Amino acid sequence: MIRSMTGYARAEQQGPWGRLSWELRSVNHRYLDLQIKLPDEFRVLRRISINAPPEAIFPLVNDHRLVAAWSPYEKKDPAMKRAFSGAASGKGAVYEWDGDSNVGKGRIEIVDSVAPSKVTLKLDMIKPFEGHNTVEFTLQPQGETTTVTWAMHGAVPYMAKLFCMLMNGDRMVGDDFETGLANLKALAEREASQARARQAVAH
Repeated sequence: MIRSMTGYARAEQQGPWGRLSWELRSVNHRYLDLQIKLPDEFRVLRRISINAPPEAIFPLVNDHRLVAAWSPYEKKDPAMKRAFSGAASGKGAVYEWDGDSNVGKGRIEIVDSVAPSKVTLKLDMIKPFEGHNTVEFTLQPQGETTTVTWAMHGAVPYMAKLFCMLMNGDRMVGDDFETGLANLKALAEREASQARARQAVAH
């Protein structure tokens, strides 16, 4: 007669925010031990092709005041409080906001700016939960177009891990990035078209 029975199972899955693993143990059909390990770091990345040179797009991601013209987060809470400080644009430019549950409260600062190819920002979220992430805009010329990449990465705090168990964080943030990039594309291509028209008239 079998007096002891132990069951064990383990699985891993690579998700958009990182690798999720779980282990299941059972001893004598009486005890069940379930362990779930969520990723400690995350990365969200989206790209778009814009029919404009990097020099025309770069100012739109290097100046917080110009970012407001295409950022999807500005429309989520039009009544949120905004504050600009530090440099007018580029390294040292700071933007702080305090809004409703759709945008939360936080601070973002440009920590590196390499014209016309890359802008790196430090994002410090205060609400709805604390988080400290890195945001990057990369502009890569491709013939007559420019590939713009909007990426964010950082550690996943405990509350965010619980959030990821219930919601697809990559999809939620990624959808915002896609909306923002589409807005940026429309704005940059419109401004580039207007610039070409002015040049044609001048000549």
